[in-house]
Amino acid sequence: MDTARLLWIVLFSSIGLGLFLYGKKQWKVVPLTCGLALMIYPYFVSGTALLVGAGVVLTAIPYFIRH
Repeated sequence: MDTARLLWIVLFSSIGLGLFLYGKKQWKVVPLTCGLALMIYPYFVSGTALLVGAGVVLTAIPYFIRH
């Protein structure tokens, strides 16, 4: 595991934690699930480009889908 991949994992996991806590406190499903996905998906993705792409998409979903 290289340093860049590790830093991306820390970045997206911390964003995921923030979204998860926000979704849990406000009872909003979209941020809750996206936050959970952001914290879990780096364990299953092997490429750095795919890690960044999926992280950007999962981070942007709560901005565009508001319930």
